[in-house]
Amino acid sequence: MSETQEKFSGVKGMNDMLPVDGAYWERFELAARGIARAYGYSEVRTPIVEQTRLFKRSIGEVTDIVEKEMYSFTDALNGEELTLRPEGTAAVVRSVIEHNLLYNTPQRLWYMGPMFRHERPQRGRYRQFHQFCIEALGFAGPDVDVEIILVARRLFEDLGLENIRLEINSIGQPDERARHRAELISYFSAHAGLLDADAQRRLHSNPLRILDTKNPVMQAMVDGAPRLLEFLGPASLAHFEGFQALLKAVGVEYRINPRLVRGLDYYNLTVFEWVSDTLGAQGTVCGGGRYDPLIAMMGGRGAPACGFAMGIERIIDLMRQQAPLEPEPGCDVYLMHQGEDGARVALTVAEELRTVGLDAILHCSAEGRASSLKAQMKRADASGAAFGLIFGEEEVAAGEVSVKALRESASGGAQRRIRIERLVEHLIDEMAGSDDFE
Repeated sequence: MSETQEKFSGVKGMNDMLPVDGAYWERFELAARGIARAYGYSEVRTPIVEQTRLFKRSIGEVTDIVEKEMYSFTDALNGEELTLRPEGTAAVVRSVIEHNLLYNTPQRLWYMGPMFRHERPQRGRYRQFHQFCIEALGFAGPDVDVEIILVARRLFEDLGLENIRLEINSIGQPDERARHRAELISYFSAHAGLLDADAQRRLHSNPLRILDTKNPVMQAMVDGAPRLLEFLGPASLAHFEGFQALLKAVGVEYRINPRLVRGLDYYNLTVFEWVSDTLGAQGTVCGGGRYDPLIAMMGGRGAPACGFAMGIERIIDLMRQQAPLEPEPGCDVYLMHQGEDGARVALTVAEELRTVGLDAILHCSAEGRASSLKAQMKRADASGAAFGLIFGEEEVAAGEVSVKALRESASGGAQRRIRIERLVEHLIDEMAGSDDFE
């Protein structure tokens, strides 16, 4: 590389998924899709870019996400204010309203994909991150709150994850929070000397978020603040009690965390988090709750709703710790060749093998010229293939192929020549008799 050539790096906090990571992502995605389907949830996909005002309306203008973390820009063509989605619920609700999906029928929806927040990158917190999300719209009772928690629990179990605890709370309804808010402002004002700059800024705009502070200097003072549970009316308490009763009925252990409030303005009643102690500061792997006001806030006909968002990178971090995957097996066959006829026949046979369901890698020269059989054999060994197929000039002229077992369990490393037309049958018989292909 010359001195004038620039070497590029990825954007800070936006990570590449490399081949070594692929097995974990595939394992998670397959499990999540299957479990969502088992509970009757259908997939929905929305654009990565939405109108900025959608998130200001739904998330709340006095939130860290809207104030500091959104990737927003002005469309050069029409001057429209747009934002890379920082979370998925608002976009799904927009889609549900726009396409009238709640007309006479509730909706169980799931989705996964990238979200974007301009945060300080650290373990488990990235600027581009991925979430698996569940949204249940049109259901008012605590039974669906429990259902989405069961979806998460079943996924953790399927992935082999342990020691993830459930914390729950109820944040009631807006009028109950208003009374609590007034008491919080009075309490925190009396302890103004202990408030950090963030808390002072939020004191009159969003004092509930002060309860979620991570500042250790403020913890003792915050622990003494008025608790929202003390301000809940009979209906909110009944919903919370019914929610707990159902959790107990299905054997879900939980802890009430009276300081759990979540970070988005649209929540009401049930809120919850699944938390691990092995991920450092970013221990919440899944969080959500009920957001009954949001659909009406965004111009739709009012309807109850709840959901969760699960951080996929954090789950994969736990998978590496608790349920590491074995290295992926190599392909079934690696095809080597010499001469133009050998290359042509190998290319044709590779397609035939794939047609019958075998994974086949065809050797292609990295140097732009024919590789020696010795060099090709090194590539075949490195591929992890069970069998190497050699289409040399002599073999092709005789209508044959040399089949070499590359692993001890595959016929003990033997090599033999067989007719090309018998190759598929031979390989299938060999694999059926090998423990590696059970």
